[in-house]
Amino acid sequence: MARIAGVNIPSNKRVVIGLQYIHGIGKYYAQQICEKVKLTPERRVNDLTDAEVLQIREIIDRDYQVEGDLRRETSMNIKRLMDLGCYRGLRHRRGLPVRGQRTHTNARTRKGPAKAIAGKKK
Repeated sequence: MARIAGVNIPSNKRVVIGLQYIHGIGKYYAQQICEKVKLTPERRVNDLTDAEVLQIREIIDRDYQVEGDLRRETSMNIKRLMDLGCYRGLRHRRGLPVRGQRTHTNARTRKGPAKAIAGKKK
């Protein structure tokens, strides 16, 4: 089991799939990293040598923002919007959909479970 960027990569999966377990690395970035290290798409994580794992680690540390740093930047961006008091910040603060979706019905993921209101049903 390889450990890259503080995440245990499953050893029985292909390298492209295993790298996607790291927050901030999706399919495209995983393929890019494999091309830089010159790995074939069929290679499994448990077949990697220590040198290749080290090379992958160095590329991720140098070129990509992942895990804690990425989460921190995302939360700081949301906090900035909330401090500004702009429309998007207010929607974040109230826990409502931010991107213009309707809230009369739906939006249950963002609003949480429905609360019964007395006298609403007719």
